[in-house]
Amino acid sequence: MKEQTIKNIIDTYLTKWINIGLNQKLRPIEVEMSDPNQDKKEEYRIWHPIESKVTDMEIKEIEDRIGHNFPNDYKTFLKHKHFYELQISEASFCEHPINTWRKSLTEMIFNGYLTEFLIDEGYIPFINWSDWGLLCFDTNRNKDDKNYPVVLWDHERADQFEDKYKDFYDLLTQLDKEERKNIS
Repeated sequence: MKEQTIKNIIDTYLTKWINIGLNQKLRPIEVEMSDPNQDKKEEYRIWHPIESKVTDMEIKEIEDRIGHNFPNDYKTFLKHKHFYELQISEASFCEHPINTWRKSLTEMIFNGYLTEFLIDEGYIPFINWSDWGLLCFDTNRNKDDKNYPVVLWDHERADQFEDKYKDFYDLLTQLDKEERKNIS
């Protein structure tokens, strides 16, 4: 049931993104994700989410590089859809295009100065929060089941973390509730 809830939430917001016409980028789009009916002369390129091709082996390679396993719910997320943008409430998920998702995710995780404040301290960034922070898995807790709490890191207070969500599933369901409340 959790897996299906995760997929439903992701599909809802990807569909919303498309319905309001925000599925465009001012850069090349992976062929598998590009709109085949779009005029090639258009400056902005239209993308469509597609079924994920992420494998367990690819996830394991990233986990080995960062030294921590991802929560199962996050793996469900990674293996559901490829997309360029996904925004739910204040959360902007790391882009997840078909052929370059690993590069996007590892750049977010290992982006320069963040390493000493985050990865080296057991925090794995995976979502941009508003325009001032990152949501991270706190791998220092719940190590047995890898169902890490999600904490908020503010780049202006590099040594402080705020508990935000119980785990990845709680993150998605709470973001969905917040977004639905804001729409009403």
